[in-house]
Amino acid sequence: MGYRPCGVYHQYYRQDHAWWQTRFVWGKMIFLFLTIFFLIPRFVGLYLISIANVVGYTILSAMGVQLLIGYCGQVTLGHAAFLAVGAYTSTLLMLQLHLPYPITLILGGIVSGLWSVLFGLPSARVKGFYLIMTTMAAQFITVEFFITQYVSQIGGRGVAFSIPPGTVKIGPWVIQSDKEVYYLMVVLIVLCTLMMANLARSKIGRAWIAIRDNDIAAETMGVNVIFYKLLAFFVAGFLGGIAGAFWVTSLAAVSPEHFQFGWSLWLVGVVLIGGVGSIHGTILGALFMTLIPEGLKFLIFVLTQNTLVVNLMPFLPHLLEKFIFVKEAAFGLAIILFLIFEPNGLSYRWWQIKNYFNLWPFSY
Repeated sequence: MGYRPCGVYHQYYRQDHAWWQTRFVWGKMIFLFLTIFFLIPRFVGLYLISIANVVGYTILSAMGVQLLIGYCGQVTLGHAAFLAVGAYTSTLLMLQLHLPYPITLILGGIVSGLWSVLFGLPSARVKGFYLIMTTMAAQFITVEFFITQYVSQIGGRGVAFSIPPGTVKIGPWVIQSDKEVYYLMVVLIVLCTLMMANLARSKIGRAWIAIRDNDIAAETMGVNVIFYKLLAFFVAGFLGGIAGAFWVTSLAAVSPEHFQFGWSLWLVGVVLIGGVGSIHGTILGALFMTLIPEGLKFLIFVLTQNTLVVNLMPFLPHLLEKFIFVKEAAFGLAIILFLIFEPNGLSYRWWQIKNYFNLWPFSY
């Protein structure tokens, strides 16, 4: 039966763990697949495609933060450092050793994961505020010291590594336009989401969740807390490295300025607004944090085109000129409002909406 009123019921464990459990959900996912792969690239302008690429980069970047904070309970404020390691590793391997981009993408993720484990070692002894300080140290040691002072000087290039056109390619397919970057982004998000979702419902994911809820109880039940914490840091760093190596495709030059401490804070905000401990939350948070500022910028631009509105609000052109500061203020305000009025994030609201329709007419 494709549609089951008042909920979905199964007789077997395998049915309960199916990705898509009803024909209605299958239909939704097929429609989503067609929309993402065919309709959006064909009928959407390049400006919106570029925004979609930023959304995808935010999703890939925030996945590792979601894993650490949402699934393993390890707070991090230095995740941009691991994005930088992945980006620089991929770029150096392409420019210096002339390795194919797919190989440098994977190696960037592995190197970033190992670097993340190095800074995850203190999690075996410290937690909470002290772990926050450790991850912040990872940001400053990695980006401000090693990359800026040493890695950026390789080959006498100065601070930035320029990426010549045609450097990033997969076989004969050269990735240089926004549409080509978009297709790569979609594939990477699908693969990383599948990996995250399967890990979350495996033995490893259950161990992470046990550590998040109560690490002492988890250790009492036989969970190797230190091993699984370090494994969480490795996987989170791997995902961050993949995100950084992907972002290389949208840059003319890789610079430490692309991986500042503010981006680490931004990713934590994405997880908090989207919903902690939810893969849907990562996607919804990235959409919110990217589209809301763009919509606000478009609204201010439209209002500045009206002379009457500008006469009534003469500060509008100044806001458009200094929009970067307006964006940061909106980010802080959004965090405050969500923590007060929607502490469970957008994913919880989405879960409620789905339950309303799945359990109708007895939604109460």
